[in-house]
Amino acid sequence: MINGTDLKTAIISGANNVMKHRTEIDDMNIFPVPDGDTGTNMSMTIGSALRELEKSDTSSAGETAHITASAMLRGARGNSGVILSILFRGFSKGLEGKEAASGEDLINALAIGVDGAYKAVMKPTEGTILTVARMGCEAGRNALGDGVEPAAVWEAVCGGAEKALQQTPELLPVLKRAGVVDAGGKGLCLIFEGMLSVLRDGVAVQEEKSPEKKETETEDFFRNAAAEFDQEIHFAYCTEFIVGRDADCKKDPAELRAYLEGIGDCVLVADDDEIIKVHVHTNNPGNALQAALAFGQLLTVKIDNMKEQHRKNAEAEQAKKAEKPAPPEPAEPTGDVGFVAVAAGPGLKTLFTDLGCAQVVSGGQTMNPSTQEIVASVLATPAKTVVVLPNNKNIILAAEQAVPLVTDRKVVVLPTRTIPEGLSAMLAYKPEISVEENTVAMMEAASSVNTGTVTYAARDSEFGGRRIRKNDIMGLVNGKLEIVERSRDISRVCVRLVRMMASRTTSFVTIIYGDGVSEKEANNVTNQVKAKLGSDIEVTLVCGGQPVYYYIISVE
Repeated sequence: MINGTDLKTAIISGANNVMKHRTEIDDMNIFPVPDGDTGTNMSMTIGSALRELEKSDTSSAGETAHITASAMLRGARGNSGVILSILFRGFSKGLEGKEAASGEDLINALAIGVDGAYKAVMKPTEGTILTVARMGCEAGRNALGDGVEPAAVWEAVCGGAEKALQQTPELLPVLKRAGVVDAGGKGLCLIFEGMLSVLRDGVAVQEEKSPEKKETETEDFFRNAAAEFDQEIHFAYCTEFIVGRDADCKKDPAELRAYLEGIGDCVLVADDDEIIKVHVHTNNPGNALQAALAFGQLLTVKIDNMKEQHRKNAEAEQAKKAEKPAPPEPAEPTGDVGFVAVAAGPGLKTLFTDLGCAQVVSGGQTMNPSTQEIVASVLATPAKTVVVLPNNKNIILAAEQAVPLVTDRKVVVLPTRTIPEGLSAMLAYKPEISVEENTVAMMEAASSVNTGTVTYAARDSEFGGRRIRKNDIMGLVNGKLEIVERSRDISRVCVRLVRMMASRTTSFVTIIYGDGVSEKEANNVTNQVKAKLGSDIEVTLVCGGQPVYYYIISVE
């Protein structure tokens, strides 16, 4: 029999085991687009239980399971985290009221969790964490018998789960093409194995007090490039929230789930007597929240743009090496209109400054400034009306959050999505007309620009039927992959991309080269482009010094 103390130690061991391998699991995450966060989500989910368990001194298996399930439900992140929390909620239900658990108790509890997980997913897919959990449970049940110790039963669970994990590439072709097993399934196996170490050997997997960060992790620097592959995401916003249930509300949470399935996908609804935990992918997160309010009050809300969530902070390593500048000093709003732009690279900062921006916030692709940083730059701009140009679609929301935080001047956010859009918007500004008129004119100018980018792939991947290998040079137009070049001929990709973007109506092409390109290389590219396009199109070369992208191309 397993008492509450042993179960507590086992779960903590499982949590430590998956946390130690978080990066490995993240790197496996390739579906539907490489967002690389499964290991992080699972670690943070079970980590929330770990913290509560460490504070607990109960010896009851049922109470330990309850504490675990309750904490994980509240701390669940992402699909994998929610499913993991549901699996452990099965433990809570199956071990309720039990001081100690037999092998049969463990399997019955796990079976409840597996059944709940399958029911919670709108369209269960085999070859995922669900398959691993189910086959692990089946293997454990087959091992039951008179006198069989719980440790032996759990060993069978681990064996069945690992066997299922190795089969996941056969069930999901995308895994087979990528040469990986399912990331969520791998995380679950690690948790089960960490628990087994305690149940069978009495040895808990220990937390890594000082984990060594591999230098190779900086290879993630350019992983964002493949992040532009957003056309397969139909519902943009990953919406997660917890509803504190109204005691007077008699509505069935199944009603909420049915509604959510009508406005999105990947719907997970888990509930207990006190709360409802919800996960949904939707284009209308506000509608989801409004529907949830019928069941009680919102306790927590988390909304991520999935098309951007996998973007890593690729410049983190550079940021560590450079001393973070002090925030700009606030200035009195004496002038009429001022501008704040977001850009990375000394050349780009100079461009925006020369065009009239009072402040340029350091950031952009993969290095997104905080709302606080944007507010500080707004307050440092000596104008009664401050226009903010995010110049990246992943920064627009942060910029918009700054608006209500500034009370002594008006803040207007122009939703520019790229550096070329921001530059074109600034060029269109006319001080003699009103802010409202300028806002329209500047956005019209921004919308008339096509943006091309040249970068490279950080790892092997596949998208849209295209096999992408690590270090392939990629050309993207307005965020969509157009060119994959394995020769690593950066100049060739840039020239091809410009020719692809240019049309009979094109008048201007601006080529902005980054910190990975020499002036000589950039001049050579410019000369080739001029030769290909002819004299009717004006081609300008600018040193941007930006990270991540070898070239940023503006076509107007």
